[in-house]
Formats: sequence, C-alpha cells, structure tokens
Amino acid sequence: MERHLQFKELGLDNRLLKTLQTYDFKSATEIQRMAIPVAMAGKDLLASSKTGSGKTLAFVLPLLHRCLKNKAYSKRDPRVLILAPTRELAKQVYGQLKMMLSGLSYDAALIVGGENFNDQCKALKKYPRLIVATPGRLANHLDQKSLFLDGLDTLIFDEADRMMDLGFFEQLQQIHKAAHHRRRQTLMFSATLDHAEVNKFAGELQNSPKRIAVGMANEEHKDITQEFYLCDHLDHKEALLNKIIEMVEYRQIIIFTATRNDTDRLTEALNEKKLKAVALSGEMNQASRNNIMSQFERVVHKILVTTDVASRGLDLTSVTHVINFDMPKHSEEYVHRVGRTGRAGNKGTAISLIGPKDWVNFKNVESFLQQSISFSELDGLKGKFKGLKPKPIKPVVRKSSSKVVENKKKQVTKKPKNRDKSFYKTVAVGDDVFMPKKKPRISDEAPE
Repeated sequence: MERHLQFKELGLDNRLLKTLQTYDFKSATEIQRMAIPVAMAGKDLLASSKTGSGKTLAFVLPLLHRCLKNKAYSKRDPRVLILAPTRELAKQVYGQLKMMLSGLSYDAALIVGGENFNDQCKALKKYPRLIVATPGRLANHLDQKSLFLDGLDTLIFDEADRMMDLGFFEQLQQIHKAAHHRRRQTLMFSATLDHAEVNKFAGELQNSPKRIAVGMANEEHKDITQEFYLCDHLDHKEALLNKIIEMVEYRQIIIFTATRNDTDRLTEALNEKKLKAVALSGEMNQASRNNIMSQFERVVHKILVTTDVASRGLDLTSVTHVINFDMPKHSEEYVHRVGRTGRAGNKGTAISLIGPKDWVNFKNVESFLQQSISFSELDGLKGKFKGLKPKPIKPVVRKSSSKVVENKKKQVTKKPKNRDKSFYKTVAVGDDVFMPKKKPRISDEAPE
C-alpha cells in the first residue's frame, strides 16, 4: 500500500506549512505529490488530473514558495498570473489562493469579466503581487495599458483545454507575448494531455516541460454512482425528473440543462412545488451570479438549475446529486458535470436523462468513458424509446467521366426511306439525350 506523503516532506516554506496545518491539510494528493517538486525546482510543467484531485493547491503552493524564496524582478508588475476559463473557476481559485495568503504580506486581485472595469484599474494601481483572471478581461487591461507583465515570475494556465475550447487562443497568445522572457516559469494544467491545441500551444509557451498525467479523464469515479434513464419526449423527461427528486434523499442538487430558457422554465416549475430552486446561466451579470453561488454555498437554495457555466470550479461538498436533464455536447464536459458531487471523500449520485435528441451525445459519452452503459427504469414511467439505430452509410457513387461511354454507340439521325419529314430518330451522344427539331414545312416558315 502506497504511503501518504505529508506536505512537510515536500520542502515547502514553513510559513506555508503553518497555514496548511491551520486548515488541517496534512497529506498531499497524487497530483500535489508529483507536481509540487517539479514546480519548486523551477521547471515548466504540463499536467493533467481528473476533477476533484486537489489540482489548485498543486500550483498555488509552489508559486507561493517561489515568491517567498526569490526576490521580485519588478516592484510594480505582478509576480504571478493564474488564468482560468470561467469566472466561477477563477473565483474558486482566488478563494484558495487567499486562504494560503493568510499571514503573508502579499496582495492578490481577481480580474474577471462582468465586473466594473474602472474598479479593476484602481485595484491594479495598487500593484498586487498575484492576479487570478479570465483571459478576455485580462487582455482588455493589456490593451488599455492598465497592466504590464514584464516582471512576471510564474504564468499558470488552469484548465487550458477549456480555454482553447471557448476560443481564447488569441487572448492567450497576447498574454504570453506580454510576459515573454527567459526567467518566466509556465505551468499548464489540462483535463487531458491528448488535446491537440493544448500540446501545440505548450510547445510555443514552455521550455522542455515535464509531463505528468494523474488518472485518466474518463476514469470511473469510485465515489459517484451513475444512473441513466431513457425518455420518450420532453414531458416524459420532466415527469422522470420530478419523480427522481421526490424519491431520492438529498442535501443539494445541481441540474444541468442545454439552454438558459430550460433553466428558467425548470426553476419556475420546481419552485411551484416549494423545492427552493434557483437558476444560473452565463447571460447573467457577474453580481447576480456571485449572489446566487454565495446563497447556494450557504445552502439557502436546495437545487441549482444551470448551464455548463457551473460545470467546473465549484467545490461544493454538500451537493449529493447531479442530474443531466440534457446531455452535454462535449464528452469531457460530462466528467466535469458529475464531478460536482462526490467531492472530498463524500459519496454522490449522477443521473442522466436520455431522450432522442440526447442520443448522439450520450453515445459519445459512452465511447469516451469506455463503458457499456445500462439503463434504469421507474415503475409507471417506463418509456417506449430504446435508442436510435445508427444511420446506414451510403455507398459512394462515382460519376463516369464524360470521355467514357459505356455500352452506348453513337447514334446518328437518319431519315427514313419513305422521307416522312415528321419522323426523326432520337440521337444519343455519350450521356446526353435529345430530340432534334422537326424541319418546318414551307407553309410554316416565316416570310423573309
């Protein structure tokens, strides 16, 4: 049996060990055990780990250790920049960073979209040593010259694959160029090391990075029970949802939908049943999103209905159930959705409702998980839908070349021996068939 490595055995600064002890962190997780020594040695790192593995501390601890041990290159520029794909994940990372900064004389700033730009400019004028940001908003500050990265020590990409999928490539390139110097250390974390764009980008940003893979993205989570139900149509799916919520014993539930309209509609229906539900979507302003998540974290609401905006970065130990009302388009997103439950050693249940419109996405998830998935049923709500048959592949029919004439002899118009001008044979040349016009009679001709 593998011995659990203690944080004090990693050579971290005593001030960090004291803070870890305050929060009762003793043993390092596998990603922390493997990544922290590499990062502390000053090497670039490209790492992958599954959700809930303790990834954030795997880069927060070594970057703070470096700040404590090494002198800053600039008194004004930030020393550390952590980039996250979404506001929610950035806020989560910022929370853990602030926790580890307790007792240290370092200031940190959260720079994300949806917040007041001028207020952020004022915060940046105080020259924070550490910044957690989303790529789009940070690129805006670079454009406005309210921030410079010439003195950056460490650049961290958290969930780089998601940032690529969301279309932040140009902003990431801009940030890289603004902080491009030899002394910079670059740490990149991704759900998988098989992401082509991530690997290409890492080749541009990093210097001979150490590659670490801890657990496969599609590896089965032992603390999460997964259930799948087939649905005939939308009404059937909603009936199943209501029955499941009525049956299960839960503390909190997150329901994932495909669209904002679905989140609003389901939330309204659940509240009519006095179930204390709240909706969250990317179209909301940041203040509203922060307020909703704060209330959900304090268990003011029992059910959160949301789009994929909440599929990453939310560390909520009270979520006992995740329900996929709609299956995600990207298979990796399924793993992140169900990873909102079963955290910190707790048990969780993930339930997916599969209708005809979900079938293709479901089959992609099944292939990604490399599992043969069976379906559950509820008495009184058994449906007729049993899945869709794969569409037959149509054979490719190649058109013959215009120069090739198969089994056709060129036919020439011939007049019959009786010289009946009203009759002409069909002329076939190649694949073109036409009827020659009748020769007009003299009485039919137009006068000159």
